[in-house]
This record gives sequence, structure tokens and C-alpha cells, in this order.
Amino acid sequence: MRIIVAGGDGFCGWPTALYLSKQGHDVTIVDNLARRKIDEELHSNSVTPIASLEDRVAKWKEVTGNEIRTFIGDLNHYDFLREVFRQVKPEAFVHFAEQRSAPYSMIDREHAAYTQTNNVIGNLNVLYAIKEFAPECHLIKLGTMGEYGTPNIDIEEGYIEIEHKGRKDTLPYPKQPGSFYHLSKVHDSHNIMFACKIWGIRATDLNQGIVYGLHTEETKLDPMLVNRVDYDGVFGTALNRFANQAAIGHDITVYGSGGQTRAFLNIEDTVRCVEIAAENPADNGEFRVFNQFTEWFSVQELADRVQKIAHEEGLDTQVKKIENPRIENEDHYYNAVNTKLRDLGLEPHLLTDDVIRDILLTAVEHKDRIIAENVLPSITWK
Repeated sequence: MRIIVAGGDGFCGWPTALYLSKQGHDVTIVDNLARRKIDEELHSNSVTPIASLEDRVAKWKEVTGNEIRTFIGDLNHYDFLREVFRQVKPEAFVHFAEQRSAPYSMIDREHAAYTQTNNVIGNLNVLYAIKEFAPECHLIKLGTMGEYGTPNIDIEEGYIEIEHKGRKDTLPYPKQPGSFYHLSKVHDSHNIMFACKIWGIRATDLNQGIVYGLHTEETKLDPMLVNRVDYDGVFGTALNRFANQAAIGHDITVYGSGGQTRAFLNIEDTVRCVEIAAENPADNGEFRVFNQFTEWFSVQELADRVQKIAHEEGLDTQVKKIENPRIENEDHYYNAVNTKLRDLGLEPHLLTDDVIRDILLTAVEHKDRIIAENVLPSITWK
């Protein structure tokens, strides 16, 4: 298939583009390189050294013989996006091109406005481009399990059957987002569902859990193909932060009680889930929701597991609770459904000690790149 991977220079997008290319698809990356610019803004970096997108793509062609086209530009610029669609004529559009950090969206008004403008308007432009130039194109959109929040009932896959005053209906599952970033994803979901209904386009919303892991088979083919590893308090997920804190002998810092429970997914499963969605597209007019995760853990569980591996590797680090910079439930019920991707063939890669050790040892290898003051939170919800 002709597949566009928007945000193909990022943590999820880059290995997805390589994987789809390796499977024989005609892959085009669209990216505005905003994630690299945000590193400069935050005075942060990837623990792993990252080559330019141009050099990455050239190395991929050298190693595999497969060519990946690139367009550098912004989905918010509709003239640019329209030209991409005219040239590529995509059969699937994998949409990773959004500002993905909850803390970043909570810095101040400007960052909240940027997040929602970039994400919501960019996604709306994609919907119009599909309608106007590729009406059979299947939109594969990265959502987030964070759209649901932490309700005191089971989390279903996108929809829930409601009985109210003697009548029943199947409705979108209630959303309780926890940041302006998560709100932008909710707005996206509503816009996509509406577009499917009125224009008959097809879309799959992948409500993804927190992604962990470093490598896929493709990124291991050459050091220049390595994926980025974020560790700071803005873009670093809990598992990455904990591993990098341990690598430099810092306390592993748990926000609040540590009872916050979230869904998780290995990066190898991320790329496979996108392939499954592409090979099994939604029907015309269908807005389909898959909960894309394989396990869930509390923050305290992750901290304890990282400390255990760190001690096995001779690293002296302690788990320490600090004040929670976020406004969130710290101890809550969590039970989410994730059957649709498994039914279509997903075979999960789980969070083993070896996976944690791989992240930790990579951080140790590159610990001279870790900026120590960045491993603690600097942004509050208050």
C-alpha cells in the first residue's frame, strides 16, 4: 500500500515507518521536525544520539534498498498537505504528527493553545484532505488511553451500551481527559467520528497506552537508525525517567502515592498494531476504536521493578516519593478492555526484566548525555 506516516521522525513514527517499509509498503514520511525544535526550547535531548531525518532515511536505503520519501512541512498548512496528497495518493494515512506531551501542554496558555491548534486543526486538515483527494484512504489515528481518564467502571473500546429511563443506546465512552493535550485527543476523536458519519470516510482510532522499549528489528540494523529515548520531566515517560535516574545515581522519584495506574505497550507492538489496522481497514463510514495496549502497571510497580534491575547491575538508587505536580487520582480502579487487536492477530511483547535492563543499560551507556536537572518535574498543573 501507499502509506503516509505523519510524524515519521518521532518516537513512534520512525520505527513504524521502517517496519512498514520492510513489509514492502510504499512509505512516505511527513514531518515538520517540531520535536527536534522542542528539544532546543527545553534545553533537553534524546539519551540516544539521533541523526538527521535526511541521514536516517539515506541509511535505511543503504541498508535495505528500500526508499522512504520525505516531505518536510506542517499539517496545519493545508496547501502543503494538499500537495502531499496529490503526489502520494495515499491508501492509508498513519497520523502520529501531534504534540504528545501532557506536561508540555500545561506549561502556560501559549503551550496549551499551541498543542490544541497543532493537534486539532492539523487533524481536521487531514480529514478534509482525505475527503477531497483520497476518499478511500484509511485514516489510522493515534489516540490515547488518557482520553478515558480513570473511571470507577471498566473502560470499554470506544463505545459503551447505556440503559437510561427504560431505553438503551450504544454511545461513545465518556471521556475524562487529564490535560490540555489529552483534551486535544478527545476533540480529534469527535471530529473524526463526525467526518466518518457525514462524508463516509473510514478511520481507526488507536487509543494507545504509554509506549516503552527502545528497539525494533529495523532500528537495530544500524546505529544511525536508532530510536530516540526521552527522559526529562516533560517528554520522558515514567519508565524512561526511572531508568535514566537510576543510571546517574539519582533517586527514582514517584509522583504522590504511586498508585496511578496506566496502560502500557511495547514499541514492537506499536508498529504491529498499525500494520494490523492497515491490513484490516475500517469500512466506509466507520469510526472504529481499538484500545492499543497489552498490560497495565502502577507508577510504584514500575519504580520498584527499575530499582530491582538497577541493584542487580550494581547501581545504588532509592525510590523516593515526591509531591505530585499533576492533578489526578493517585489511587483508583483500573480495568480496561483490549480484545480487538488481539482478535486480529496481535501477539504481545510484555514488559520483562530484560526489556527494563535494556533501557537501563542504554541509559548507562549514554549517561554523559543525561542532563541531571531535567530528570525532575518542572511543570505543575496548579
